[in-house]
Amino acid sequence: MGSVANPPQSTVFGKRKEPHTVIIARGDTIRHFTIRPWVAAVAGSVCAVIAIGYLLATSYLVLRDNLIGASVAHQARMQQAYEDRISALRSQLDRITSRQLLDQRAVEEKVSELLARQSQLTRQHGRLGPILRRAEKLEKASDSAPLPSPKPDEHARAENDAPPALPPSAKTQGLRTADIGPAALWKTRLAFAGDASAADRADRLFAAINSSLRSIETEQMRRVQTLSQRAWQTGDAVKEALQSAGLKIADDYGKEDVGGPLIAVNDPSKFDTKVKELDDALDRLDLLKAETRKVPIANPAPGAVVTSGFGVRRDPILGVSALHPGIDFRDPVGSDVPATAAGVVTRAGWAGGYGNMVEVDHGGGYSTRYAHLSEIDVKVGEKVKLGQTLGRTGTTGRSTGPHLHYEVRHNGKAVNPVAFLKAGRIIGQLL
Repeated sequence: MGSVANPPQSTVFGKRKEPHTVIIARGDTIRHFTIRPWVAAVAGSVCAVIAIGYLLATSYLVLRDNLIGASVAHQARMQQAYEDRISALRSQLDRITSRQLLDQRAVEEKVSELLARQSQLTRQHGRLGPILRRAEKLEKASDSAPLPSPKPDEHARAENDAPPALPPSAKTQGLRTADIGPAALWKTRLAFAGDASAADRADRLFAAINSSLRSIETEQMRRVQTLSQRAWQTGDAVKEALQSAGLKIADDYGKEDVGGPLIAVNDPSKFDTKVKELDDALDRLDLLKAETRKVPIANPAPGAVVTSGFGVRRDPILGVSALHPGIDFRDPVGSDVPATAAGVVTRAGWAGGYGNMVEVDHGGGYSTRYAHLSEIDVKVGEKVKLGQTLGRTGTTGRSTGPHLHYEVRHNGKAVNPVAFLKAGRIIGQLL
């Protein structure tokens, strides 16, 4: 194979670039390839890519273990951080839960205390109901009649720990409702609904409710104490009025026979003791009321004028001095004549100078006579009540005009009815 002569090139246009040609000769066969520039560029690029890929693959294989180790370490660090965060959140949640449990327990204890106090107030109100109904009459009577100053005895003396007594205008109606009004408690709740936290508002609300309940209990104790003192004072006044009329009332109920255990001021049974004292005072007052129904202290002719008193007087018919064993009331004919006390009719009919007369035995040696009646509405042996009509006013017997002759006798002896009528007026104002 010889060299191929290159044709001459023009010097005017410069040297022409010929493409590279590859000639392959094998025996008589000759082959040639012309390599274009773009083909060479593509082939070079492919070779470069292969070389770079090889180098990268080799580098990856060499550095893979380091990359995997770093990734595992990073993952472990992230997992540890998450676990630490979760542990911290769990600890915080446990603290919050524990605090909530403690707060819930404290709230439950406070609620239980409030419920217990409410139950106690309800029980006290249940006990006060019947007693207050009995005391209502005392309150109404006390408002219209001033009570005398109490004597220094075991019942009228105020205890050292007792609050001051209420004025007479303090009515028992204030105790008839358990003053635990939902509206009042709701207002208390709204008063603490500011910017304070829920726990602070709850504590303040519980404190306010406790204060309200204590105020209610104190008010109940004070009113019970006041009613008890007024009941004892009224009983003493009734007893004094009866004794002023010469009536002997055996009333040492709760006065001499005293005793019992020492009860501390803060003892829970103090309220029961005060209620028992009020109940005893009302029982004593009821006994005195029963006594007043048995003695002739009522007025047989309310509003009538007394025309002749008890004692020695000039006889209206004979004109000589004579004992007048009763008092005379000027009253029109036909006026009702009521019994001045409960008792049994022992005489009912004509009785000489008395004219038509009714005599009633009241027990205890006391009796009353109603004379000069025009009509008699009862008969001997009949039981009469206080205020029951015995007959009608008239002018029968030794009489100068229509009037009622009224006598009070003790063991058959005439006594002055004026003292009984005076006692009746006083007791009528008290009861």
